[in-house]
This record gives sequence, C-alpha cells and structure tokens, in this order.
Amino acid sequence: MDPSSAASAAPLIRCATPEDAPALARLRFVFRMEQAGHPSSHEDEAAFIARCTDWMATRLADPHRWRCWVAARDGEPVGHVWVQFVDKLPNPLELPERIAYLTNFYVKPDARGGTGSHLLAACLDGCHEAGVERVILWPTAASRSIYLRHGFAPPDDLLELTLGRAWHG
Repeated sequence: MDPSSAASAAPLIRCATPEDAPALARLRFVFRMEQAGHPSSHEDEAAFIARCTDWMATRLADPHRWRCWVAARDGEPVGHVWVQFVDKLPNPLELPERIAYLTNFYVKPDARGGTGSHLLAACLDGCHEAGVERVILWPTAASRSIYLRHGFAPPDDLLELTLGRAWHG
C-alpha cells in the first residue's frame, strides 16, 4: 500500500489500556524529539521509555482521572491523544462539575491526513460521555487549525499564570 492510501484509510480508534503503555511511551519520546528538533541534551531514550511506561500504565489503570485514545493501523499505534479529567467542587446548582485537559496529541507523520481528526472526534465524544463541561488545552501554532475545525475557540473567561522555577510568591 502506498503512503497516500495508508494515510487516507480510517484508523482503528480505541481507548488505551495499561498494556499499551510501552508503545505509547515510545510514541511520546518520538513526539517530543520531533518537536524539539535536535536537542543538545535529553534523557536517555531507554531510561525515558521505562519511566514514562510506568507513569502511563499507572494513569491508564484509572480511567476516571486519565484516558488516552489510540489510533492504530495494522495493530500498531500511529497516534494518541490524552485527557486528564479534573473534577470541580460540588455545586448545589445544576452546573457541570468536570473539565478536561487535553494533552500529548500526536500522529506519526506517515499516518497524518485524517487520523488526527478521527482521534480528536473520539476523544471529544469520550469527554462528552464523561460529563465534561469544557475541554482546555495549550495548542502549538501548527496544531491550532485542527482544534479550530473541531469547534475550539479562545476563551474570554480564563486566566493563566505561568509560575517559573524562581517563583517566590
């Protein structure tokens, strides 16, 4: 199959399980190295994958806090998107009490061309089913357009404070 037809074939989208953690950790390493270009220093690949696998397996064991959707072709993960669910304080009014933080959205370059849209749609369906009021994220300049196509918009009611390592209050 040529790459253009592989990219156009709909991937299998499913929720990740703890058993997916090693493959997802490898994808995370590739994703971050791709974003960083050629960094002069970074954690050893094997050490990172071991540490990340443990972290991911623990989070995937509790789908009420974290969830990950995987896009797979021929049984191999080609993309993923993670969501952390954040419960708000209980409210006596009929208002939603849960938000979601979307992060680590990545599709391998040779699988792009629709896979990201399938992944994001599955993720947003899952958030809706989980009773999420709103989904927040920090997009890169390159990823902004996919979020805008799926209905995201800049908020007018959210503030952010970036605390640096030297924060002393």
